[in-house]
Amino acid sequence: MARYCFGIDVGGTTIKCGLFRTDGEVLDKWEIRTRTEEDGRYILPDVAETILAKITEKNLDKTDVVGVGIGVPGPVNEAGEVPEAVNLHWGYVNVVKELGDLTGLTVKAGNDANVAALGELWQGGGTGYQDMIMVTLGTGVGGGIILGGKIVAGAHGAGGEIGHAHVDDTMEEACNCGNHGCLEQFASATGIANLAKKLLESSGTPSVMRGHKNISAKTVFDAVKEGDALAIQVAEQFGEYLGKALAVFSVVVDPQVIVIGGGVSNAGPILLDYVVGPFRRNTFPPCRDTEFALAKLGNDAGIYGAAKMVL
Repeated sequence: MARYCFGIDVGGTTIKCGLFRTDGEVLDKWEIRTRTEEDGRYILPDVAETILAKITEKNLDKTDVVGVGIGVPGPVNEAGEVPEAVNLHWGYVNVVKELGDLTGLTVKAGNDANVAALGELWQGGGTGYQDMIMVTLGTGVGGGIILGGKIVAGAHGAGGEIGHAHVDDTMEEACNCGNHGCLEQFASATGIANLAKKLLESSGTPSVMRGHKNISAKTVFDAVKEGDALAIQVAEQFGEYLGKALAVFSVVVDPQVIVIGGGVSNAGPILLDYVVGPFRRNTFPPCRDTEFALAKLGNDAGIYGAAKMVL
C-alpha cells in the first residue's frame, strides 16, 4: 500500500509545498502566500490548512501519511523550536508542536538551507554521497552540512551558517547579521555585484559591464563568458573568498562533495572554475580531492529535503 509525506519550504514571500510518495516520487507541487503580518501568526495555520486540503483533494487516508517535514528561514534546534525567524516576523515558535497539533501528523523541522542540502544529497547534486557541504549563493549566502546522511544543526541550530564566516578584516560596512567581513558580503549575488562596482570605479580598464545600469552577478558572469578582463578579475576575487572559506570548512567537516547552488550557480560550470583552484591551493592535502558539483533541484531542493527529513 502506498504511503505519503509532505515537504514544506517556508520562504519570506511564498511557501512551497510538495506531496511525495515514500519512495521519493513527487506527486504534486504547489505554493501558497506567506502571510507574515501580525508577527507571522497565520503561517503555520495556513500550512496546516493546505496540507489537510490536499489530503482531502487526493482522497488519501490520513493514516497513510507518515508525516510532514518543514524548512524555515532561521535556526531550528532538535526539538523543532525556532528562537527567532526575522524574515517571517517570528519570535519564539515551536514549529513541531504547533504544526503537529494543527494537522494531527508527525512533524520534523529544520533550517531551510540545511533542509535544501538534504534534498540535494537525496535527489540532486549530492546523490550518491553521505558527507556533503552545500553552499547556496543567492541574495545572501546560506549553507548546509550533511554528515553520514544527516543534517548537522549544532547546539544553537546555527550549523552550516557558512555565509557568516569571517573572511575579511577590512570591510567597514556591516553584514545583515551585524558583523563585518562575512563571506556573504563577497560571495552572494549582492556581494559579487558590489565587487564589480568597486572595480569599475577604481579601474579604467574597458569592460562590457560599463554599459549596464544595474550590475548583477549575472552581468558579471555573462561578461566572464565573453572574456571580459575586468569581469574575470571580479570572478577571481569572488573565487578567492569562497574557495578559501570552503578550504577552512573542509578541514573541519572533510566532505566527499561540495555542492554549490542558489541563483548565482545558474552561471553554470564556469563558476566552479574560479572556486576550485583557490580551494585546492588552501585546503589540507588529504582534502584536495574533494569533489565539486552544481545543485540540480533549484527551488525544489527545500521541499525534497523536508520530505526526506520525515523519511
